[in-house]
Amino acid sequence: MGFVQDAPRLAHPFRDDRVLNAWLARTLPAERLAAMRPDLEALADYAVMAWDRRGRTPRTEPVLTQWDAWGSRVDRIALTPAWEEGPGITTKHAVLAAGHAGSPWARVEEFARVYLYHIASEFYCCPLAMTDGAATALHASGNRALIERALPHFLSRDPATFWLSGQWMTETPGGSDVGRTETVARQDADGQWRLYGRKWFSSAVVGEAALALARPEGAGTGTAALALFYVETKDEHGAWRGIAIDRLKKKLGTHELPTAEIHLDGLAATPVGPLDHGVRQIAPMLNVTRTWNAVCAVASMARAISLARDYATRRSAFGTRLIDQPLHARTLADMQAEYEAAFSLTFFVAELLGRVEHGEGEVHETALLRLLTPLAKLWTAKVSIRVVSEALECFGGAGYIEDTGLPQLLRDAQVYAIWEGTTNILSLDMLRALSGGVAPIREAVDDLVPEDGTPERAALAATLDAAESLLADIAADRASLEASARGLAFTLARTMAAALLLRSARWGAADGDPRPGAASRRFLARGLDRLALPENDDDALLATDRGM
Repeated sequence: MGFVQDAPRLAHPFRDDRVLNAWLARTLPAERLAAMRPDLEALADYAVMAWDRRGRTPRTEPVLTQWDAWGSRVDRIALTPAWEEGPGITTKHAVLAAGHAGSPWARVEEFARVYLYHIASEFYCCPLAMTDGAATALHASGNRALIERALPHFLSRDPATFWLSGQWMTETPGGSDVGRTETVARQDADGQWRLYGRKWFSSAVVGEAALALARPEGAGTGTAALALFYVETKDEHGAWRGIAIDRLKKKLGTHELPTAEIHLDGLAATPVGPLDHGVRQIAPMLNVTRTWNAVCAVASMARAISLARDYATRRSAFGTRLIDQPLHARTLADMQAEYEAAFSLTFFVAELLGRVEHGEGEVHETALLRLLTPLAKLWTAKVSIRVVSEALECFGGAGYIEDTGLPQLLRDAQVYAIWEGTTNILSLDMLRALSGGVAPIREAVDDLVPEDGTPERAALAATLDAAESLLADIAADRASLEASARGLAFTLARTMAAALLLRSARWGAADGDPRPGAASRRFLARGLDRLALPENDDDALLATDRGM
């Protein structure tokens, strides 16, 4: 028999993750880390099992059966094994419940679990994120009846009582422009609100509940006239309540996630709050769901790099292992530095979210969280796509072969830039958070990296000065301000990530570990400033022959 290449093996995602362990040890009190360690070990064990299972068994996708054999409409969805296992894993290891444990450390403890579980979950983490967001929005609403009804299910530690919640916002006319929502809410003779309309993307259609935007009958047009409603999807017999599933989406990635197009025909609904400004009522969930998005993007990077690094020790070419070839080693090191920067920013936001939610953050940290959340989401999404793509190249042709499970990582990563707001949408959102300038980030950088006269510290200050100067120059020109938003967002995200890496480098030096310092040097060497723009010739470049 001829040569057979060893497949990459997945290192233990918890025990062998230096970055995660160092961050947890520095962030959490020792007794809290010890208490959650069994859950982290178990979730990482599950991840190893799931990767091995992926290599042994054919990949499956959800299947929609709209009619039974006797002609009754059933809209039954068969799920993948990982999704069937999801409620048990989630509740046993407090993946969601940990985030609502009434402690400033709650989000740290939750998102460490999410990071380890996400890839193995086959995007079961998508409805988990929405359920977390729904719990947060309901809690913020102060609606006691809904809080008492839904939160015990959303945060249950028992799979028999655990519920998922969807987030039904997107419709065919609107996309991100939810002001064009066409779903109508009408009250029947008994005063019960019912929803009528079409929702174009329903990623957690299998959930037991959902939050949905709708326009109360007779309300005006636009975003402000929308109301937010809570719905439960099935009756006590398991039959859909006024919901018809038109089809499951065929998507580039996230194939195991049953994303549906649905029609609502009299679905009973309860207003979450006042019958207007429903989008404002959603806002509390955005910090949560966008942080989930960033954590999942970082998890994809970690998985791709772990497999690529292992493969580099198993694959030889031109008489040498890949890991011993200088250019390949440099490529892996570049990926590692980008990943460590993305990890640092994302989990700093997770830590900040927990403190702010529990009233233990400094006054300026609320503004910092408002600014960093969209920045972390948009930047980690882009970095994830780039890093995972580079990792696939590390496998050569095998990285393009479906049976290896590797192409799935890249297809799935593309969704991070789309979910919870595209890069442009979030860049514009960042501008709203920058109404007072870059002061929140400057203050955070000063706390993280005290002035010490080093070139690295000077680079941070110079980049923030350049960003502030750009904002001052174009503040009065709205078109130029919006056109510059992406470059500004990437610059601020990279600057904050660099400051966090420099802090990690100090920690590493104190512990005798040179690797965090190497990551900070590598990342800073790639530059922070992404502000530079050519003259505004967009119209010229986009002009058609007929338009000239």
